This record gives sequence, structure tokens and C-alpha cells, in this order.
Amino acid sequence: MTSQGPTGAKNFNVDLRGIVDLLSRHLYSSPRVYVRELLQNAVDAMTARGSRTDGAGGTGAADGTAPIRFETGNGELRVHDAGIGLTEPQVHELLATIGNSSKRDELGLARHDFLGQFGIGLLSCFLVADEIEVVTRSAAEPDAPAVVWRGHADGHYTVEPGKRDEAGTTVVLRARRDFGHWLEASTVRELVRHYGAMLPYDVRVDGERVTEATPPWERGREELLGYGTRVLGAVPFDAVELAVPEAGLRGAAFVLPYESNPSERATHRVYLKRMLLGDRVEGVLPEWAFFVRCVLDAGELRPTASREQLYDDELLAVTRERLGDALRSWLVRLAATDPARMREFLAVHYRGVMALAVHDVEMLRIVDEQVPFETSEGNLTLAELRARHRTIRYTPRVEEFRQLSGIAAAQGIALVNGGYTYHTEILNRLRRLDPDLDVGRLETSELATRLDPVGPGVEFAARDFLETARRTLAGRGCEPLLRSFSPASLPVLYLQGAPGGHGGEADGVWAEFMDPGEKEKDGPRLVFNHRNPIVARLTSTANVRVVELSVEAMHGYALLTGNRPLRPDDVAGVNRAFLGLVEHAVREG
Repeated sequence: MTSQGPTGAKNFNVDLRGIVDLLSRHLYSSPRVYVRELLQNAVDAMTARGSRTDGAGGTGAADGTAPIRFETGNGELRVHDAGIGLTEPQVHELLATIGNSSKRDELGLARHDFLGQFGIGLLSCFLVADEIEVVTRSAAEPDAPAVVWRGHADGHYTVEPGKRDEAGTTVVLRARRDFGHWLEASTVRELVRHYGAMLPYDVRVDGERVTEATPPWERGREELLGYGTRVLGAVPFDAVELAVPEAGLRGAAFVLPYESNPSERATHRVYLKRMLLGDRVEGVLPEWAFFVRCVLDAGELRPTASREQLYDDELLAVTRERLGDALRSWLVRLAATDPARMREFLAVHYRGVMALAVHDVEMLRIVDEQVPFETSEGNLTLAELRARHRTIRYTPRVEEFRQLSGIAAAQGIALVNGGYTYHTEILNRLRRLDPDLDVGRLETSELATRLDPVGPGVEFAARDFLETARRTLAGRGCEPLLRSFSPASLPVLYLQGAPGGHGGEADGVWAEFMDPGEKEKDGPRLVFNHRNPIVARLTSTANVRVVELSVEAMHGYALLTGNRPLRPDDVAGVNRAFLGLVEHAVREG
């Protein structure tokens, strides 16, 4: 609907209320993006004018020194640019048709030369303003008069002749009720600097320049590390310069000087054509690269509709792979040229390298040579362990390693704790580096013969001990066994059994240690080592009370050495055993 106003202005009605509601509730995360949209429109206008030639063959480009100016005051915000400007037909086409892309078509430029969508970007200003005024004059058609467009949040806009001496555009916002703080000088300055600090234009807020001349990765190593310190809030361990020509990407990865949580998806600061897309952009790097935070500028990657994340397409997948290659190359180079520095890195970020080593042979080599593993012979690198043994075994659970490492060491078996994240996968990949190496899970056949039966005579002599132990452990759902094994210094083992007590079903190395009749019984086993002098004496002790207290004490000891949690009744049993044995010793003394 169109009508003629008393001042010669033409009135138009369109339903903008639903669009404004959509923008505020579903597309944009915060009203603050209105500054980004104004910046994008101004930069697009400058880009368009700088890329266009006039009919006489001369350039119609704006003076490169002409700034984009934000001016605040009196509850208003004015944004001036010396860009391409608009004619009246373009005003109707671009400002009345939401998200229309004809701007690019009319100016003859490819879509990717621009940062934003002019129509929908301008309407985002209704998030903070009740009225938007655009005063514009076309540089492409110098004889066309200036035009004034005024849009209102209630759904109508007017178009009338205006006055502007130079080509370009001025946007004026008048704050909505209770939204005046969004147009205040301090807020505007902060937001313009936040979104536009890296723009290749002179952008000023109330006369103060807020853009920088060059991006940080073009200013030298020292300044790049200083910039990384501001980004991380701490001095980076290192800075890795990045480039992906296919995506028009430059930037840097800052290696964190502190450990990050690999379960939390890493986010990065991403710019598109030097305009900030977001501080928490996901999916830029492979998941294993959680030990860096990136600042990137790309010219060809596509933003989502809200322009706060990247569209996950084939180009982003290629970019992610290239960035991963660059970080892997940095790790390989660091390991080769500065082993001491590499050890410093691994002390903080070994999990990131371990994650990569599961799939990458070069990273596997670094882990093999640099990362200590928990073994039955102490903390050693896998390369050191391979130099001593051609057969390596591992347990898939930490508790199992805790119980078996001493036994394995006594028998000369090289045992590795494979219960930590990525350890088992890496151990199973060692043959990629050493094809003749024998690596595998510790099987029952290798230890079953080491837990020897004590023989009928010893078993018969220990029948009273075993009966007392069985009665004492009944409340724990635990069955006593008597075996003989090395090392003799280990008096007792807590073995995982069938359902009941602390355990689940018997598996791993323990499955073969039980007699067929024992396997049918519920609960875990407490295995007493008859080779241990204390246990050997205990099996012939006639004092039932001493046996009961000793069994309770050894049960608690076995749980602790097996790194298993103690339940309240277990703790009570240990306390009871301790006090009872002290009382017995005092009385006997």
C-alpha cells in the first residue's frame, strides 16, 4: 500500500513485526549483533564502490582514507560511509525486500565479495531501535538525487528526496524504550572494536579509530605471541601460523599453557573477510586438537544464517583436515628439533597427542619415544620397554594391573597398564613401528601356572583357617582361596568374581584361576598366598579370634592395594581388625 504524505514523502506499509520477532527470538543470540550488521553493510558499500568503474572508464572508488564513522549522542547512533550508495529504486528493492540478494546482481559483483545480507542485516537494527533512517546517494549514478528511507517497527516506511553532498550512506538509529544503553558511546565503541578490529578500513567511533592496520599474524613473532596472551589470558606455550589457500584462510593456533578438557568441544575465534563471525565457533579443527585455540580469518567459508557459526560443508571439511595437518607437522617438528620442549608439552597435553597417535603413525612414534607408561618395571616409555623385552603384555583395567604388576615383575613378564584412555589402542598399534614385537592382552595361560595349588597336605592342614575365613567373609560376599605364588611379599589378592559383592562376572586373567565348582559360586575371591610367611603362620594358628581379625584386615588391605573403593562395612571391618589386633598384642604382651 502506497500514499503521498504532506511533505512529498511516499508512505509504504509492510509487515515487519513478524520479521523482527523472528530475528530477536530465533536468528540472533543477542541485540549486540546490530553493530555487526551496520559494520557489514558499510564495508560492503565500500567494497562495492572500490570495485566498480564508472561509465567514462575512470574509477569511482572512494578515497581509501575515508573512514566509516560511528557517532553517538542524544539517544541516537549515526553511521556514515563513503560507499556505493543507493538510488531510489535500489532503496525499494534492497530495504523493502527482506534478504534480497539483488544488491550483488545490480552492482555486478559475486556474492562472496560481500559480508552480509543488506536488507535483513539492516532490519536487525529494530532489535534496539523503533526507527531506522537511511540517507543515501548513489556513486554509480551521480545524477540521481539523494534519497531518505525511514522504517518503523510498526510495519511502515517512507521514501522521500533527501540531501547529501557526497555519495555514500548514513544510517540513523533512534533507541527503543529501555534500549538506550545499546546506543551509548561506551557500548558502541566496545562492540565496534569487538566485531571490526581487524577490518582493513579506518573505522572510528566518535573520532577514535578502533581498527588495526594489520592482522596479528602479519606483525612478527613477538607481537603474535602478545596477541595470543590477550586471547588466552596467559602466555601461550607456542603459536603456530596457519594458512589454507582453498578457504582463503590465514591465522594462528595458540598452544594452551594449561591442560584443557578433551570432553569439552573446543571453540575458536573466527573472522570472515576480517569481520568477526564469533568467539566460540565450533568444528574448525579435528576433535583431537583440543590443546590449541585458534584465531582465523577466512574469505571463502560460509556462515550460517545467524552468522555466528560456520556452515559444515565440504570446504570446511577440507579446511579442518589442512589445519590438522599443520598442527601435526608442528608436533613432529618439535619432537625432532627440541625434545626437552616436547617433554614440557607432553607433561600438559599428552592426551591430545595420544588421541592423534591412535590414527597417525608419526604421532605414534612420538608417543613411543616420549610418553612414559605405567609398567611392571616402573614408568618407562614404550621404546625403553621394547629395548628390554620382545614380548609385552597389558591389562585393560587399572585395577587388574595394580593386582598383577608385582606378580608379573616377579615372573619376568613385561606388563603395561592399558587401563587409561587410548593406552590399549596404542599398545595394539605398536607393531606398526616394530613388526616383530609380540604385544597382547595378558592371558590366563601366562599366569595361571604361577598361582600354584598348595597341595592336598597343606590344604588339609589349613581347613580350619579356610572355614574361619569363609565365615568371616560371608558378610562381604567373598570366598577365600589358598594358593602359592610370587612375589612372596604379597600376602593376599582380591580377585574379581561372579555377580555379588564388589564384582561383576569373572573375566580376564581370573576366569581360569577358579576350580569348576568355585566358578559356580557367587562373589569375588580373596586369595591368600601361602608363600607369604605371615599367611603360612596364620593358616596354622589355633586362635580363632586372631584369624578372624587378620582375615578382615587382609580383606581391607587387598581392596586398597587393588585400588578398589571401600564400602562403609569394609571400613568398619578394617577398624575393628586394627583395634582387635592391637588389643590382642597388648594382652599377650
